[in-house]
Amino acid sequence: MGFAIVGLGRLSLEELLPAFAECGFAKPAALVSGTPDKLQAVAKQYGVPEASCYDYASFDRLSDNPDVKAVYIVLPNGMHREYVERAAAAGKHVLCEKPLANNAEEARAMIAACERAAVKLMVAYRIQYQPHNLAALRIIRRGDFGRLVGMTAVNVQTVAANGTQQWRHKKAMAGGGALPDIGLYCLNTARFLSGEEPVQVHANLFSPEGDARYAEVEETVSFTLRFPSGFIANCFTSYGARDDKYQRLNLAAATIDMPNAYKYQGQELYLARNLDGQDQRGAIILPPKNQFAEEIDHMARCILQDSRPRTPGEEGLQDHVVMEAIYRSAASGQPVTFPPQPRRDMFRSLPDGIL
Repeated sequence: MGFAIVGLGRLSLEELLPAFAECGFAKPAALVSGTPDKLQAVAKQYGVPEASCYDYASFDRLSDNPDVKAVYIVLPNGMHREYVERAAAAGKHVLCEKPLANNAEEARAMIAACERAAVKLMVAYRIQYQPHNLAALRIIRRGDFGRLVGMTAVNVQTVAANGTQQWRHKKAMAGGGALPDIGLYCLNTARFLSGEEPVQVHANLFSPEGDARYAEVEETVSFTLRFPSGFIANCFTSYGARDDKYQRLNLAAATIDMPNAYKYQGQELYLARNLDGQDQRGAIILPPKNQFAEEIDHMARCILQDSRPRTPGEEGLQDHVVMEAIYRSAASGQPVTFPPQPRRDMFRSLPDGIL
């Protein structure tokens, strides 16, 4: 399947385009960028013909390119809605970076646009395609160590002192600060691993006074999610702390530690349990796989097989609903509750051999 990569920023150049070398079902077939020199250089590097290179004004001409079956939107969050809707109007399937939009209202409009155009919409939740997180899901699903009781999720990183020039610090472009950018991994992974939707959230928010980087968006958010089964996820995200992307899962009879859980690479998985009266901890070694290639190939297979993506637009919408509740809770200082929802079919379309 031919993909058009829309936006040639760091993620596209350093992760996504190289990942196509490890894909079995997808290739880069077109590029979209507002920087002509970069567009020309990248096209030459990846063998994309000049006729398949577009700027943002000519984006809609993708409809005339039969080599492009899908577009991968890799733009600032505030631009997602426009280009998802334009891609749908051009008759192309859409893989969109997370978060899906700036808010739930935009997400609903994007889902509706893709439904009207009869194209697939998938959110690039790479963690749900990453082998170590899938292995953790397998352990939970098998139930060998009892129910999932709790989760501690930390996703923090430092940002440059001149971050006021960064689009991530502009609410119109980012929708928020650390929460939708990196805290979203904690939220989505809690939903993914538990297979449940939260029934309550309680949150706190902090931004340093006088720091221009946080005039429009937040620096730090701490939030607790409570789920119908009794599972509780404690999540912490910030732009103000040394890089750390750590996850711990507490099961009734075991603990799963996952250093680097949300990084692009370098994930680790450790299982601790009590065996014959002794506390034992061992590493689970998995063959490396490129999580970006895995998610891109999943989208390609969905197009080939005319199947629904495992992380459809509705998955992104639900995260926006919860994030908006997190902001409301932080503003009021009170928990926000949700009506119970049916348990998600989190095992639908999982890769062969995962469970």
